[in-house]
Amino acid sequence: MNPADGYPVGAVARIAKVTVRTLHHYDEIGLLSPGGRTPAGYRRYGEADLGRLQRILFYRELGFPLEEIAAVLDDDSVSPSEHLRRQHRLLTDRIAHLQALAAAVEHAMEAEKMGIQLTPEEKFELFGENYREEWETEAEQRWGDTAAWAESQRRTGGYDRADWERIKVETDALNARLVELFTAGEPADGEPATDLAEAHRQHIRQNFYDCTFEIHRGIAGMYLADPRFTQVYEDLAPGLAQWLHDAMLANADRRTGGGA
Repeated sequence: MNPADGYPVGAVARIAKVTVRTLHHYDEIGLLSPGGRTPAGYRRYGEADLGRLQRILFYRELGFPLEEIAAVLDDDSVSPSEHLRRQHRLLTDRIAHLQALAAAVEHAMEAEKMGIQLTPEEKFELFGENYREEWETEAEQRWGDTAAWAESQRRTGGYDRADWERIKVETDALNARLVELFTAGEPADGEPATDLAEAHRQHIRQNFYDCTFEIHRGIAGMYLADPRFTQVYEDLAPGLAQWLHDAMLANADRRTGGGA
């Protein structure tokens, strides 16, 4: 195939990972019409067409309707470099949004473990739109027969909204410090990291239940074994879940001489 002659619709579909029907639809509505045709009338897409298709798919990924994409791409006052700058801004906004959702998921996972005594409306407002009440049922099924669960239920049963807001602030500050140490290259078994792991354990002890070093080791394992918990920390910083796991184990070893 000579690129100078253009690409047939099937080849473009394979390159862009879309269906031929999608390309036909884009042509029919005037969103992406191929720049050439063969003598037999078959579509041929040039390099400029592929560039436009790439921009179309980018905006589609961000949820733009086709009509709005057409208006954006057909605006002659916007240069290709401005399109790139706009895409960068949109991606930056999406990343910030996903980071906020990751924090909300983390709080919801804490709710899964601890049995939060809030109304459904308060839970969604405080812990984010990704909170799911069924996670509490799952948590009770997994830990309902443990002393830690009973203690957590007893203590959190008396918490009001102000208590949960305080805990959220403390959790956010702890996570920010975790990211700071990790991105600074602190070793997981170093004193700053193990001190922060101990602060993590004390946060649980002070707010929910007596988190022994044995229990804390178990939580560390869960951060790697349960993809939902792993993703929370990976979204904060890639590699953070493993680093926190290692810091929690190193802290337990450091303070117990290697025992539980």
